[in-house]
Formats: sequence, C-alpha cells, structure tokens
Amino acid sequence: MTRTRTAGVVLGVLALTATACGGSGSAGSGDGTPVDGRTFSLGIGSDPGSLDPHMTVLSVALQVDRFLYDTLLGLDDAGKPVAGLAAKWEASTTTASFTLRQGLTCADGSPLTAADVAANINFIGDPANKSPIAGLYIAPGTKAAADAAGTITVTSGKPDAFLARNVGGVPIACAKGLADRKLLAKGEAGTGMFTVAESVPNDHYTFTRRKDYAWGPGDWKVEPGLPDKVVVRVIPNTTTATNLLLSGELNAAQINGPDRQRLEGRKLFHTDFTAPMGEVFYNQAAGRPGQDEAVRRALTQALDLPQLGKVLTSGAGRPSQGMITNEPEVCPGDTVTGNLPAHDPAAAAAALDAAGWKKGADGVRAKDGKKLSLTVLYGTQLGPTMAPTAELVQQTWKSLGADVTLKGVDSPGLSQVLFGTGEWEVSLGPVGFSLPSQLVPFVSGPAAPDGTNFAHIANPGYDQGAQQAATKPGDASCADWNAAETALIKRVDAVPYFDSVVPTYASGAKFALSQGSLTPSSIRMLAK
Repeated sequence: MTRTRTAGVVLGVLALTATACGGSGSAGSGDGTPVDGRTFSLGIGSDPGSLDPHMTVLSVALQVDRFLYDTLLGLDDAGKPVAGLAAKWEASTTTASFTLRQGLTCADGSPLTAADVAANINFIGDPANKSPIAGLYIAPGTKAAADAAGTITVTSGKPDAFLARNVGGVPIACAKGLADRKLLAKGEAGTGMFTVAESVPNDHYTFTRRKDYAWGPGDWKVEPGLPDKVVVRVIPNTTTATNLLLSGELNAAQINGPDRQRLEGRKLFHTDFTAPMGEVFYNQAAGRPGQDEAVRRALTQALDLPQLGKVLTSGAGRPSQGMITNEPEVCPGDTVTGNLPAHDPAAAAAALDAAGWKKGADGVRAKDGKKLSLTVLYGTQLGPTMAPTAELVQQTWKSLGADVTLKGVDSPGLSQVLFGTGEWEVSLGPVGFSLPSQLVPFVSGPAAPDGTNFAHIANPGYDQGAQQAATKPGDASCADWNAAETALIKRVDAVPYFDSVVPTYASGAKFALSQGSLTPSSIRMLAK
C-alpha cells in the first residue's frame, strides 16, 4: 500500500498541513487482522459547512472532502508525485499536462472525462467565481483544455514553481456538480471512494463505499479491511471524543491537550503530524490598530511567546522555524529565529507611548480619541488549550493598556469573520500549507472579502521574493521563498511562534495520514 499526500491548507484552521511523523501503541487496538464489512467512525471537532471542494479552505471540510473527491496526483513519502486520477503528467512553471487513467467513473456511475477535469480547473481559474482556492492551487487566469485522448493541458495564469503539484492537488468534481453547485455543497457528484448516504449538519455524515472504485493513489489496489461505510461525527469536545475512542465507539480522532494522557496510558495506536498551532495575525485594514507596524511590533513584544507555546501545546510542542511545516520539508530553513521582536514588556509600553497611544484614567490606551480596543479571535475546534492561551494573551495586553475582547469561534465561524465581516483585530487561528507558493494569496494580493488576504497585508519584500520564486522550478525557488517569508515575519505581518505535534488516535482500525488528514484509501478495519 502506498501512502500519499495531497495539498492542504489550514486556517484556525484553514487546513492542517503536515505529514505523519510516527506512531506508537498497538495496531489500532485490534489484533491486526483486517476484516471486511465494518463501519469506520471518525470524529471531527467542528461541522465542515459547505462541502463544495472548490469553495472552502477549512481543514475540517477538506478532510471530509477527501472521502468524496479525488485529485489528479498524490505524493509519496518522499514528497514525489504519484498517480491519482492522472496516470501520467509533466509540467514547467507555466504549462502542465495530465493524462487520465482509463475507466474513471463518478459517484453516479457516469464516466469522468478530461473535459470535466478541465472544467474544474477553469472554474477555479476564473476570477469571477471567487473560489477561495484560486491562487492556492490554481492561479487566477489559469485555463485548461481537454482532448479526446484524455489529456488535460493547463496554461497557468502566472508562473508557478510547483505547478504540477498544485494543479494535481485540486479535488475533482463531476459534471453534474459543476452544473449545479448545490450538489457539491452537499458532497455529491464526487470522484472519490465514497458517496454521501446521509448528512445531518452539526451531528454526522454517513458515506457508502463505491464498489466500482478501483484506482486510488499510486499503485493502490483493493485489499481486505476497507470499510463499507464511514460515519463522520461532529464532536467539538475532546474529552467526549476521548471517551468514545476508549469505548470503541470511535475509530479515529485527532486529540490535543491533556486528554492525550489517558489515550497514551491505554497505549492506543496514533499517527502524528507537525502542524502550525501558535500563530498571530493582525488586521491591517484601514482604521484598525494593526495597520501600524509599531502597534503590531509592540503587541508582539509584550507576549511571552515561549510561555504561550507551552500553554497552547501542553508542553508538547516546539518553537516554529517557519510557516510551512510539511515533512519532508520542501524548502528547509529557519525564517523565524531572530526575526521576531524579543519579549520585553517595558519596551512594548514605551513603543506604544511613542506611537501616540497614551493610557487614560481607566488604564486603557487611546490615540486621537480612539481606544486601543482589540477583538481577538481563536478557534474552538483546535482543542481545550486554545481558550487558556487566548486568556493569557488577553491578560498580557490588558496589562499593556489594551481593551481586549475574546471571541471563540468554530471553523465556519472563523472563516466568516476573517473572509466576510472583517470585524476583528487579532486572529490566533493558525494557517498552514504544504508548499510555500500556497501561502501567497493569504498574505498578499486582494484583501478580503474580494480575496483571501484576510489580514490586508501589503509587504513589498514578500511580494518581490514570491514573484522571483515563482519563475524558478521546484527546489531552485527555495532561497527566494525563504527570503520572502523572512520579510513577512520581520515586519510582524505574521507571527508564527509554536508548532504542535498532533496525534490522530485509532481504535479498531489503522490508517495513514497525509497533510494532517486521514487518507481514505489507507483505512483498514481490524478484528477486535
């Protein structure tokens, strides 16, 4: 069995992008013998919202979509492309071609054609459609054409150092869904191993395995132990999810925080991945305090980032060295160390004084009659450590003279605020990517709600480095990508400070992870 990776993104997350880095315990609390006819139960921390694979960047939605929509390519454990829906491919930084496998079908049994695949790419590439993954996988202006032999030719809207991998990571939907996107919002018209049998938002989603599905990533083939059904259960409380794992009512769930100790004590199998967990973004829209670099720098300087990281990861994390945590690393390097302001509350207070933010009689700073009021967002779906971390941030900034309001939101709620209403000053929701090119639309270009640049960042140094990197293929682009990311961090446009090693625990099953989410084709149910 070949384990593969596909691209992903995280935001508070948009998608946990990282790869399996080890496991321990018994083989999923079973005797290791694969058995057929079982139902696999997966716990997720938040409802995914829309399942349209071209209109979401939420990690929880991308996990659910992996059961329903396949991609042109996967990646093996060495980070090299392997066949997905495409049997062969080639690419430069501006053009790519993908030839489909024979015999591909949609969830309703109709054939998947090259023209259908091209239509997926063209939808994302058309700026009028405002796909949030435009610029992430597909550059705006990208066009695709298909021929009768089953080959899709792609012309990128701008140079892309990782063109084959990015286009190859797009979830592919079938023609009926492209004609009626309400079907895609419900997870229908898919190309993946499973089809939707039942959807109860905020409770559960039931999928049935397609008996005609015989392709899969790389050299995958049907083997004993594949589940006949999958039930995805929405379980926001990690203690509840832990109890269900221990009782055998759940087969898999990501568990972070103190509940891990109980699972470790029972020696449950787990597969781990490294994910960005501690990140701070400031809203730089006009009129927001974060528009001023001096304010961003002072607020960051006031925080004891190592201490925040320990609280956030229950002492199990490690300081960030960059915003791309995927392993094996695409562009190794340390863009963080020495580039963030050092912890110094007195200097932070002096900097705010110098920037005109003076304390009033109530202890709250103000400038030109406007108080330093901060609405701080944090993702509740990231586990029980997010709230105390946010509270520590609140206490620190109140001591500095800010009026701080915390707002805990789930994945869809975070997305709505960041990309929709824009009513926030600080986000503690991390973003994560498998390729440095995928970060670009989230930290540059059109600001939300017209684009995905949710923090309204405009950093000339980052833009220049990213533009130079995009013209160089693969590894040749790494020096420019690292320079671009360094420029972002030096200006406090992004504050990555701690990564988390997040385990996905198993009970009565085994599986592999890719980009922080479970690979459906790897699931094997085990005898009790």
